[in-house]
Amino acid sequence: MIPVLTFDEIDSTNAEARRRAEAGEAGPLWIAARRQSAGRGRRGRDWSTGEGNLAATLLLTTGKRPAEAAQVAFVAALAVADLFDAYAPPLVVTIKWPNDVLLDGTKACGVLIESGARPDERLWLAVGIGVNLARAPSGLERPATRLADHLRADVREVPSPDEALAALSRAFEARLQAWDREGFAPVLTAWTVRALGLGRPCTARLGAETVEGVAEGLEPDGALRLRTASGDVRRITAGDVFFG
Repeated sequence: MIPVLTFDEIDSTNAEARRRAEAGEAGPLWIAARRQSAGRGRRGRDWSTGEGNLAATLLLTTGKRPAEAAQVAFVAALAVADLFDAYAPPLVVTIKWPNDVLLDGTKACGVLIESGARPDERLWLAVGIGVNLARAPSGLERPATRLADHLRADVREVPSPDEALAALSRAFEARLQAWDREGFAPVLTAWTVRALGLGRPCTARLGAETVEGVAEGLEPDGALRLRTASGDVRRITAGDVFFG
């Protein structure tokens, strides 16, 4: 099992992972917090954990090159989906490119990947994961949901953050081992089975540019293939995407 370091309160689990990585910590190590005073999502957005929810970061060291190491975002999304499968009907668990995990079409988890170079030229990876277990934030651009509203009939109550992290850690470790052993293609296949929005109209916000088209599928490296009205295909490697 990957060791876990839990704080009652911290600014951000990703920030703590960065500090430890820059001080020489190699991991693997889970860093979890009951409360975050400065939680962050992608593109610098605030991320409110909420009481009863999971906020944790997995600190890893990898010898993979940066482009390949970025594939961990897809691995993380699959691990969260595995966690949700243990408590919710599997058919309601989907993934929106690249790593938003949804319950019944509504976001229930966010993933933030950060990285940096180590003195030995390997990379440290901080895989931050926030899971809405008991509470869902309000006032967001797009609505969010919580696991508590999607439990199977045979599940009596939502897991505690500690229970959820234990299940997530087991799933993540298995997914990482498969990625190392078999490469990215099986990860991409498993991700596509759960994908929401492929084959549907899609809007991609790329900084100052907005691109509209149909999400045809994924490239072998995980980039989203978006066919525009002109017939051109755009490779989307980063940005916010919205379907429908």
